[in-house]
Amino acid sequence: MSSSQDGQNPSQSGGSVKIVTLGCAKNEVDSEEIAGVLQSAGFEVDGSARKSDVTVINTCGFLEASKAESIQAIKDAVKQKHAGKTGRVIVAGCLAQRLGAELMKLAPGADAYVGVGQMGRFDEIVRETLTSREQVLDVAPPHHRWADVPTRARAGRPWSAYLKVSEGCDHKCTFCTIPSFRGKHDSKPIERVVAEARHLAMQGTREINLIAQDVTQYGYDLYKEFTLPKLLRELNGVDGIDWIRILYFYPNRLTDEVIEAMATLPKVAHYIDIPLQHAHPDTLRRMKRPWDGERYLKLFEKVRAAMPDVAIRTTFIVGFPGETDEEFEYLINFIEEAKLDKVGAFVFSKEPGTPAHDMEDQVSFKIKRQRYDRLMARQQKISRRVNESWIGKSLPVLIEDVRDGWLIGRSHRDAPEIDGMVFAKGEASPGDLVNVEVTEAENYDLFGAVEGSVVKPRKRMVSLRMAEPARPL
Repeated sequence: MSSSQDGQNPSQSGGSVKIVTLGCAKNEVDSEEIAGVLQSAGFEVDGSARKSDVTVINTCGFLEASKAESIQAIKDAVKQKHAGKTGRVIVAGCLAQRLGAELMKLAPGADAYVGVGQMGRFDEIVRETLTSREQVLDVAPPHHRWADVPTRARAGRPWSAYLKVSEGCDHKCTFCTIPSFRGKHDSKPIERVVAEARHLAMQGTREINLIAQDVTQYGYDLYKEFTLPKLLRELNGVDGIDWIRILYFYPNRLTDEVIEAMATLPKVAHYIDIPLQHAHPDTLRRMKRPWDGERYLKLFEKVRAAMPDVAIRTTFIVGFPGETDEEFEYLINFIEEAKLDKVGAFVFSKEPGTPAHDMEDQVSFKIKRQRYDRLMARQQKISRRVNESWIGKSLPVLIEDVRDGWLIGRSHRDAPEIDGMVFAKGEASPGDLVNVEVTEAENYDLFGAVEGSVVKPRKRMVSLRMAEPARPL
């Protein structure tokens, strides 16, 4: 029973807190840090609780769609407050930072609206909200306060964890809202990242996924040099960690030094998520993105020469203002030549406050949707061919589930929650790392058997896919 339910004052003896997390993996980490800080301060945190003293909505403000989802979540929490199912409502994170006082009008009724970068003092925020009758608005320009390493409360599967290595971004992409509310690039010190990796390993983590808006810029603000290779060497020495995955690369900073570190350090996964956004030089110039398709192809050649088993993933924006038929055809030809393992795409979204919002020659939604469908249909065939190239080969797989007689896991080629899966016959348990010989391939997934197991003809995996949304290639 929480302290608020046994007659005590929740602001003095803790209380119950429900955290609702929206958006990306960075927000998941933020929520885990918030939960850990609150638990250390004596609060009870339960994300599934039907009743709580406080509800925290960790919002996303990246796109208009995520903005709408966050606003609805706030309104739902305020309704819960009026129904007596929560005492106070705190709106936190990106959308609060992005909109500030405007959010108080769009989604009124919350007790506090708090911006990003304040995970380390969230116990103070909750106590202030519980004791004050004044509505709180705290969205000053972000100064990231990293929470103490031991306080993070894991909520996901113990064998895989995200590890945030920096916050913010210094790039000026004309379509992106993130620098406006996440602030400038702010690196977490190397010793702190390594300490967090060791702490995660002690909790049973085998795979760490390094996340940042631009991981290739890591360390420059602290050490006056790009320090990702040094960080990888330090993390490679952490006992208990088997895979180190890196998310996300900026094209012109995937240097020879980074490639060499990835190729030579045994624990670093040969996986590159490098959002290109487009390939035509004119489109990229309007986006304020570097290089062009020809230089990207040369970069991929270099990466594949160093790591023949590398998986390369990217994302594109279709229908960016001014995108002509010629520019789109250039992009289609680029993906044919690049033979990328995995591709995701976004239909361009006009985001208020970005230069692209007011650019001339906006593309109609009909054309944007047609281009999206064509791009993804073409990439589906490419991904199928890439997957089929793995038939007859063996690769390590981290098992995450056992269902209907199948082991379900991910290889080094598959980032959590966004890529395909490996389905295998054999004996293993969730959290095990096993070698799987691939016998069949589909657009998204690979199929096979744990080495040494007998392979029988498989039934199609319809039942395993029925409840899952379509996964971007």
